[in-house]
Amino acid sequence: MLFLTTLLLAATAVQAHYTFPRLVVNSKAEEKDWSVTRVTKNKDSKQGIENPTVADIRCYQSGNAANVMTVPAGATIHYISTQQVNHPGPTQYYIAKVPSGASVTSWDGSGAVWAKISTTMPKVDANKQLTWPAQNEYKTANATIPKATPDGDYLLRVEHIALHMASQANKAQFYLACSQIKVTGGGSGTPGPLVAFPGAYKSTDPGILVNLNTIASAPDSYKPPGPAVWSG
Repeated sequence: MLFLTTLLLAATAVQAHYTFPRLVVNSKAEEKDWSVTRVTKNKDSKQGIENPTVADIRCYQSGNAANVMTVPAGATIHYISTQQVNHPGPTQYYIAKVPSGASVTSWDGSGAVWAKISTTMPKVDANKQLTWPAQNEYKTANATIPKATPDGDYLLRVEHIALHMASQANKAQFYLACSQIKVTGGGSGTPGPLVAFPGAYKSTDPGILVNLNTIASAPDSYKPPGPAVWSG
């Protein structure tokens, strides 16, 4: 009986976690899972990262993807999730322009190269609980590639930060992925401020170490981690 209970608990834990294997651009998804999105180390386990200062916080990848997806500037994007994104917490998107002479299919995204282009904020539902956009859906929240984004190859990074246990240090859970994209029809903006992963977050950041009960009465007081959003 104990063995059966352990198996059931393990299965429940996996079902509560998720990965983001497929990018959707203007309602069109990449052809198959992990085609332009780099396979993440939690592909099978579905476990999130709890320490935001480790190298895996960048893309959590176990390998590069074979393909590149064309994304028009101004496009609406989201990711398909393998399970419901059922934990409370923000969804954030970052882009990093591939340096001249490097390839989007092999560049690792190291250094202060990442600009945040979107984040989500909570609301309070009828049960006085904090909820975020796309919570309990099989997708991440929508975002827009700023129209001023210069043409070129980029890594696109999505993350969902699950905050249900975030009142304890290193108990927030990061679910993330990076995709290889080519932005077209863009502008002459300068994405920024730029940050590095790891380096952008600390375990003690107020948007990472947070008791949701204390901000339920003032959801606007929640401060997502990382730099300001660049909207172009």
